[in-house]
Amino acid sequence: MKIQILGCGSSTGVPIVGCHCPVCSSHHPFNQRTRPAAVLHLDGGEKILFDCGPDLRQQALNFGLERVDAVLLTHLHADHIMGIDELRVFNYLTRNPVDLYGYPDHLRKLRQMFPYIFQKTIQQGGGKPEINTHGVQKPFELYGQTVTPVPLKHGRLRTTGYRVGNIAYLVDFSEISEESKALLGGLDILILGALRHEKHGTHLSIGQAITLANELGAKKTVLTHMGHQVDYFTTSGRMPKGVELAVDGMVPQV
Repeated sequence: MKIQILGCGSSTGVPIVGCHCPVCSSHHPFNQRTRPAAVLHLDGGEKILFDCGPDLRQQALNFGLERVDAVLLTHLHADHIMGIDELRVFNYLTRNPVDLYGYPDHLRKLRQMFPYIFQKTIQQGGGKPEINTHGVQKPFELYGQTVTPVPLKHGRLRTTGYRVGNIAYLVDFSEISEESKALLGGLDILILGALRHEKHGTHLSIGQAITLANELGAKKTVLTHMGHQVDYFTTSGRMPKGVELAVDGMVPQV
């Protein structure tokens, strides 16, 4: 099993439209970030997607993603769900529905946000994704792997991280409980959201993410969900051993 970072940017992506700061003006691909997403490639060929943001189509084209079997939903902000309609292409390719897992209240609200997808009386035909939703709060089995939901706090909102085997994906959070930390021991790869250098009310900063990475002790930690305040080259040079910055398309190695 391996994880691939499809997008490592913040909600605006990088570059930001109309911004001419040094990072947004950079032409280097390491400073160009689509909206946050990642995919697990399983040994059996199954693909598990973390979130389905607005750049999913382009990410799939960029990195040859032609199959999605399941989605693990972290929360309902636009940069994590507004590519949900793109899932219909994977229905066409696999001839199967996509199974979408998430916190039960998130799924309830998702069905309200996209009634044309989930209410059969609104729209018939093949012009919409076929999705089966599964509310989860406890560990469950998926394609031979144990998936453990990890409760997080994104300011006052609940978000969900996930541990799949010895890989964990935790984005969009500012607080993590001791109970959640206890679910994250012995990791090979930890993907952590780290928005910017300065502190933020609903996201970890780079420094806070490094502190948490040291506490959890994964063999490799990769920082993602970065805004335009983070220049890849100057920031990478200050990363401690075992911690690195994500770039779109990367496959972290232990």
